[in-house]
Amino acid sequence: MDGNHIPSFYRMVPNEDFQYAGIVKLLRHFRWKWVGLIISDNDRGDHFLQVVEPMLSRNGICIAFIERLQPALRFETIEEMLTNFFTNSPDFLERKANVVIVYGDITAITRLTSILWIPKLMIFPIDPEYMERTSAGKVWIMTAQTDFAFTTFQRFLDIQMFHGALSFTGHSNEVNGFRKFLQTVKPFWARGDSFIKDVWEQMFDCSFPNSVDPTQFSETCTGEESLESVPATFFEMSMTGHSYSIYNAVCAVAHAFHLMHSSTANHKTMKDVSRLAPLNVEPWKLHSFLQKIAFNNSAGDEIAFNHQGELEAGFDITNLVTFPNNSYVRVQVGRLDVQSPLWEELRIQKDKIEWHRGLTQVPPFSLCNDFCKPGYSRKKKEGDKFCCYDCASCPEGKISNQEDMDYCITCQEGHYPNKARDQCMPKLPRFLSFQEPLGIILALLALCFSLMTLLVLGTFLKHRDTPIVKANNRSLTYILLISLLLSFLCCLLFIGPPEKVTCLLQPTTFGIVFSVALSSILAKTTTVVVAFMASNPGNIFRKWMGKKLAHSIVFSCSLVQGLICAVWLATSPPFPDRDTLSLSEEILVQCHEGSVTLFYCVLGYLGFLSTITFIVAFLARKLPDTFNEAKFITFSMLVFCSVWLSFLPTYLSTKTKYMVAVEVFSILASSSGLLGCIFCPKCYIILLRPELNSKEQLVRKKHASIS
Repeated sequence: MDGNHIPSFYRMVPNEDFQYAGIVKLLRHFRWKWVGLIISDNDRGDHFLQVVEPMLSRNGICIAFIERLQPALRFETIEEMLTNFFTNSPDFLERKANVVIVYGDITAITRLTSILWIPKLMIFPIDPEYMERTSAGKVWIMTAQTDFAFTTFQRFLDIQMFHGALSFTGHSNEVNGFRKFLQTVKPFWARGDSFIKDVWEQMFDCSFPNSVDPTQFSETCTGEESLESVPATFFEMSMTGHSYSIYNAVCAVAHAFHLMHSSTANHKTMKDVSRLAPLNVEPWKLHSFLQKIAFNNSAGDEIAFNHQGELEAGFDITNLVTFPNNSYVRVQVGRLDVQSPLWEELRIQKDKIEWHRGLTQVPPFSLCNDFCKPGYSRKKKEGDKFCCYDCASCPEGKISNQEDMDYCITCQEGHYPNKARDQCMPKLPRFLSFQEPLGIILALLALCFSLMTLLVLGTFLKHRDTPIVKANNRSLTYILLISLLLSFLCCLLFIGPPEKVTCLLQPTTFGIVFSVALSSILAKTTTVVVAFMASNPGNIFRKWMGKKLAHSIVFSCSLVQGLICAVWLATSPPFPDRDTLSLSEEILVQCHEGSVTLFYCVLGYLGFLSTITFIVAFLARKLPDTFNEAKFITFSMLVFCSVWLSFLPTYLSTKTKYMVAVEVFSILASSSGLLGCIFCPKCYIILLRPELNSKEQLVRKKHASIS
């Protein structure tokens, strides 16, 4: 029944649909996902099930069982009661759902209480495991329709199993004078009305002398009994939600009458000056006044109807606290307020809730299975409800950082899963640093070889006028030593965090410096070959003799490499790059080549120069000449080519900072090979055997070679 069918219908209690939504909010608040339903076996119970079941499913809550309660039955004997219990006993007592929602009227709760109480009457042995399962504490969630109101016959029923129940009750408040009135009420007040006397006899299990239907006990009611001594299951001293709704309805009608009486539209007839004629009010006239009323009742609550004729009062959430004498109190622990914002509709004070004494954990879990911990995701069990699942560990590369996640997620770029796979850790940038041992060693080696090259250069400058320095073009020697010095120093560009400038300088400096070094060595060996061939009279190579040929070779060969590097820098230059995908736990910070084709063109040209130089030196190694360097250059170029031939596969198969380390090591190894193989024999003669570095020794060797 609602205002759409009957316009003058006014709802003094909250809408049931709002209560159903509140039940779902309460379950979600405590994360209860496996609940049982106990409903009355009637049309109202069926309607409740039709509305609530889809709501629970949409919110990820499963129904563990549905139990329909038949009306409470009366039995003549205990044996008849026990027989009925074992014949029709429901099995929900043994289910592992710790939360049970109860929807029913007074008779339904009486039937439920009987079912829960009967096992305690057993005087013969019962399976201990059964007793343990059925006596375990549960959280009972009662709807506003459910109430405890037992008759005298049911006085022996125990409600201790409902201790800690959470109930949705219509909002109520303490009305001034109501408790005092109940403390003073007496059965003799009702003259001509036996209602209070009947209630009195039921409450105190006694009878008045002139009672029409006396109780089975012979005790006589004195009329001085106090309602405060009656357990709450039979009579509550506080105003319940139902009574408060009736109280508000009476107040609303009274205010409507008052508004009608004081309205100027109301025609009043006067019989005389001092006496008003009684109002003759038609029921339909009251409707327009009820729509307009708005007042505060004696408890301070505002009473006003919305456009649908509903009193938007909401629900109180109470906690049932029971006592050994079968009495109880309702402690308000929350509020379901229809007028609050959506995210504040349900307010719960957990610290005020007193839970069932049989619960091992509070608040309890109510799940088909335990929550999947972080690092795991839910895996559906075939044939079971969606609340029942297995927990599967997250696959490699994924995490779950919350409980009960449906699937694992991939970490965002720049992060990686930890070992437990429950959180993403930031990847640390990795590059060849001056602060780590490998970087320090390579930097020290580069500086040491640079210092050695400077010493060799200084030695050659000091002894520049000696025959061994003048042999094979002194200027080429200086160019070669300076290029080797720069090659050692360029290794420092590869150590440290890659920057835009260093990424541009690394490959170009390396390529051009090595091209100059190889061009100088090629010019040296070519000078030896040309000098030998020009020694024959009338040979065409005579006109090529001199420094012009050597300098032309160095300039032209270096120019080609310079043009390649210029095209590289102009079209697709190297740049700093952060590779977050190649490594699982690190960010590879390196210089990207830009154009891979031009990068390999630079390496290929160096390989071409080294191959030509090696061939020319190999062919000239046995030519007769004083201080012939060809044989030393041949060995140095063999070392050089071996280093760079082994560099390519090693470089391509290495990752992280070790790629750079391989490149730096190759530069150091090849440069030191050239420095050692070419200049160590000369330094030995200059410093340790100066007698061999003379014109006489030069003439003697020349004659020995001719003969």
